[in-house]
Parts: sequence; C-alpha cells; structure tokens
Amino acid sequence: MTKILLVPQNIDFAKAMSSLSSAPEVKNALGMTDEQTSLEGTVEFIEYILEQEKLGKQYSRVILNENGDLIGVITIKDINEANKTAHIGTWIGHQYWGKGYNELAKLEILHTAFTELDLDFVFAGAKLSNIRSQKAQEKLPYIRIDVQSEFPDEHKKLEFQVKAPCILNVIEKEMFLKWYSENKK
Repeated sequence: MTKILLVPQNIDFAKAMSSLSSAPEVKNALGMTDEQTSLEGTVEFIEYILEQEKLGKQYSRVILNENGDLIGVITIKDINEANKTAHIGTWIGHQYWGKGYNELAKLEILHTAFTELDLDFVFAGAKLSNIRSQKAQEKLPYIRIDVQSEFPDEHKKLEFQVKAPCILNVIEKEMFLKWYSENKK
C-alpha cells in the first residue's frame, strides 16, 4: 500500500536528495544545474531551507515512502503571513513517479498549510513546458486551474522566479478543507 511520511529537512538527507535530484528526468524538469544537484549544492539548499523555516518564509519536508526511503521533497514557500498566501513546490525521484506519492504528500502538507500555518491560498504553478507537472496538478480534485488572470501578481512572480511562461493554479482553504473532511479516511 502506498504511504508517505513527511519529515523535517536535515543535512543527513543530502546524499539521497542529491542522488534523486541529479537524475536528468528530475533535474531537467526543475531547470536545475549540475552544481545545484551536487552533494555540496544540496547541502547548501538544505541549510537555506532551514534558515527560511526559522524566518517563517518556508515549510519544507522530505517525503519518505512506506519503506522509509527518501523519494522527494515538498515545500510551502514564499509564505506571506499578511496576505495568507504561499506557493507549493514538489519534486519526486523519477523511479517513484506514477505511484500516488505526489498526491499523498500534497494532501498532508496542504492540510498543515491551512490548519497550522493559517494560509488561505496556496498557489501551484507549472512551466508551460512541464506537461507532466500540469497533468499531476489537474488530477487534484481540490484545485482550481488556470487562475493567472485572477491572481496576476502571483503569476508574474512565478514566471519571474522560473524565468519561463507558466500556468498558475490555486488551492483555496475552504474548498480544500471541505474536500478533505469529506474524503480523508
């Protein structure tokens, strides 16, 4: 049975994270460099995440599967406490694609985002060139697709960050928590 556990970032995960993120399928989809996915780059990333969490700007977790293997990372980032908004980012090692881990991880971290971090909107974007990410987001029953005209500032921010044309989607607190209460077993 497919299960996940979200655990806090830790330098001890750097080697496994580097190994998964340096695979061309993941690295290219994320637009990352060899330097960023190296062991040293991964350690720097983890240190950055830990600092951002202390500042309340991010909430990032490592995704472990039912065997305790590190399979990816999921992050609530760009947290804006005043506007009660954030963005979500996820990557999963390519050998774990298509097994339901992404949806399970999103379900758990979004519940935290809305109930513990008190956010109202979590944006999920994808490069127009990243069809796989778009399709994964479209499968989520609690997401609203193609909301860039409704949230133009968030859309511009996303495209500036990734330096590419993007689609913007949103998960809203009320809709998510209603779906969660009706469907979570």
